Amino acid sequence: MADNAAEYIKHHLTNLTYGEKPDGTWGIAHSAEEAAAMGFNSVNLDSMFWSVLLGLVFTLLFYSAARKATAGIPGSFQNAIEMIVEFIDDTVKGVFTYNNPLIAPMALTVFVWVFFMNLMDLIPVDWIPELAMLMGIGHMKVVPSTDPNITMSMAVSIFILMVYYSIKCKGLGGFFGELAFHPFPKFLAPLNLILELPTLIAKPLSLGLRLFGNLYAGEMIFILIALMYPAGLALGLFGGVLQWGWAVFHVLIIFLQAFIFTVLTVVYLAQAHEVGDEH
Repeated sequence: MADNAAEYIKHHLTNLTYGEKPDGTWGIAHSAEEAAAMGFNSVNLDSMFWSVLLGLVFTLLFYSAARKATAGIPGSFQNAIEMIVEFIDDTVKGVFTYNNPLIAPMALTVFVWVFFMNLMDLIPVDWIPELAMLMGIGHMKVVPSTDPNITMSMAVSIFILMVYYSIKCKGLGGFFGELAFHPFPKFLAPLNLILELPTLIAKPLSLGLRLFGNLYAGEMIFILIALMYPAGLALGLFGGVLQWGWAVFHVLIIFLQAFIFTVLTVVYLAQAHEVGDEH
């Protein structure tokens, strides 16, 4: 797939990007440099494909479980789905104490969707890219949560909901008052804004970048381990041991990052619902 380790790593970290080329034409980038030159006039087709596909898988699985649900003794599939639903429901109840029927279903969607995207990191790094190359597709990244465009899009969506519910629950004046009149007296409103606006903006930034950074690092380690296989029998066997060990540890990261993203989402929305003395 590549002539050397550097090219191999660059290939596996490059998205299948469609956008406007420097000559004004539109098409798929054939290199990392060409994809970078496209800037904002581009779409990472692989990230979009896998994130939408995994969202559909989540929808179909839970829809199937709901249709087949029985009041009797549940099967293993129904039992697994119910455990996930109860786990998220208990988590939301422990954090969100307001009346909003949207929060629990949204938290469930966020958790399972992010978990599925993270789970793709356990697929051996060469399998799908090699298959894509046989189909004439030059690049194929299969872990959407290693693409900052995906993680930051989700974070920005949560941020929009935060602002919406803050204004809805507190009014425009109350929302502005939180930024301008705390922690110092009102006559120091400019100073309060300087302090509070970065804090507000840091929430979606940290939410998206934390998920991206952890999964990107995990993917990079899998790629580096894969470089050991063609380096001889001894290194290949050692690489197999490392891959197994890292995969076992990475299962915890996959779950933990999905859970952290979900809990922070619920916490931020709970803060948006705080009114008056609750702030």
